[in-house]
Amino acid sequence: MDDGRTMQRPGGRSARVRAAVHAAALELLEKHQWEELSVPLVAEASGVHQATIYRRWGTMSGLLTDVVNEWSATTAALPDTGSLREDLRLYAAAVAEPLADHLVPLILRAVVLEMRPGEPRETSAAFVERSRQLQVMLDRAEARGEAVPTLEQLLEIVVAPLYFYALFTEPMSVADSSRLVDRLLDVVENSEQRST
Repeated sequence: MDDGRTMQRPGGRSARVRAAVHAAALELLEKHQWEELSVPLVAEASGVHQATIYRRWGTMSGLLTDVVNEWSATTAALPDTGSLREDLRLYAAAVAEPLADHLVPLILRAVVLEMRPGEPRETSAAFVERSRQLQVMLDRAEARGEAVPTLEQLLEIVVAPLYFYALFTEPMSVADSSRLVDRLLDVVENSEQRST
């Protein structure tokens, strides 16, 4: 029998709750120190009951990790231009641009503040997936016959500096990110020349 209510797609309410809680956490993070934030504060700002937040995320740290994972998952897809240099430049720019938004470094700083010495750290699912995608990009370039860095070199020479500067000084520009890519590929080329 049709009671006049429209059917909700599965996960619709869950997605709305997640969006409301994420938005509230980000808004509060702009106004308060991370240490001042709490589940009751997020509940009040989001209009979502505390019990729901505790049930879904457990702690503020769990909520923040989910915010970071969502941000990571929604960054630009990895390019496939047919040139590793161009792919890496576009990827580095896609990382650099959101890091220039003051909110993203705020979230990342809060994640760093939550890390405790000696506590086991779970590897973010988003990080694992992004690493897999980057490896696919490198494998594709190698199959084309290009000289490629290792994933570790890519992370250390391009990705890590982008995040370090955003967290501790000023975010790097897109032009700076492009120079990091050039430095990475110079290392690869010099390594190949030494081995021949």
